[in-house]
Amino acid sequence: MRTTTGQDTRGPLPEGLGQAIRGTAGDIAALLRGARDTAVPVPGSEWTVGEAAAHLALANELMADLAAGRERPYGDGTPQSLAEANERSLADFTERRAEPLAVMITEQAEAFLDAVTRPAAKGVDVGTPDSPLGPMGREVLASYLLTHMLGHGYDLARALGRPHMIDRARVGLCMPFMRAVMPRVADASATAGFTARYRIRLRGGETFGVSVADGTVRVTAGPPDGPDCTILIEPTAFLLVALGRRDPWGAIARGQIVAWGRRPWLAPRFPTLFKAP
Repeated sequence: MRTTTGQDTRGPLPEGLGQAIRGTAGDIAALLRGARDTAVPVPGSEWTVGEAAAHLALANELMADLAAGRERPYGDGTPQSLAEANERSLADFTERRAEPLAVMITEQAEAFLDAVTRPAAKGVDVGTPDSPLGPMGREVLASYLLTHMLGHGYDLARALGRPHMIDRARVGLCMPFMRAVMPRVADASATAGFTARYRIRLRGGETFGVSVADGTVRVTAGPPDGPDCTILIEPTAFLLVALGRRDPWGAIARGQIVAWGRRPWLAPRFPTLFKAP
């Protein structure tokens, strides 16, 4: 840890974020405890329920360590490196039983919340955690943890035939991470030579801007000037499409995505500009 002037940047998370992390971990634990067989395959994945749960348990532990100021290198942020890191960690950690994994997921979520909100010792700075997707302040890191749990929690719910735990409020709390990470996960081949300004509106939620200019992606808290395309999207659909869990054309067909503006035909291209890690 680095010494500093003693300024403490820790304290309560934004309203609802801590409760959402705790609630999502509890929802996932309840799913696991209701599972008869953790060898059930996860749809659209090479993992079983037990492997996905083990990954979640390990990821929550990783995030708790980062929040506590411990260095935990985990890939270089590219999809390939993260997949390799996941494979190595699952090979080393062999627990696949529902109850131990449920306990670990909830305990490590609590450890994260304790670490991220506990005031640092006077004169000590835990620094900015270096997450698998780059340096992040504690609010964005907490939003990252929530987003990660919701994505894999959705997978577990599908595999077990149970309702998922994603709702509008929780998606809203994922947005600090989603906005921060978009430039980092932009697909260079998809954005090269492409210029567009998008206004993204979550139905009943926030509006933000995404500008693309020849390989560079810029995200703004408000809409860009003179947007080419406005996309109105249902919050749950936004998160699932962004995480690669839902096909955007299916969401369009269900009326969950509507677009207009000078170049409305750019709407289907928007999700292709990013590569989910």
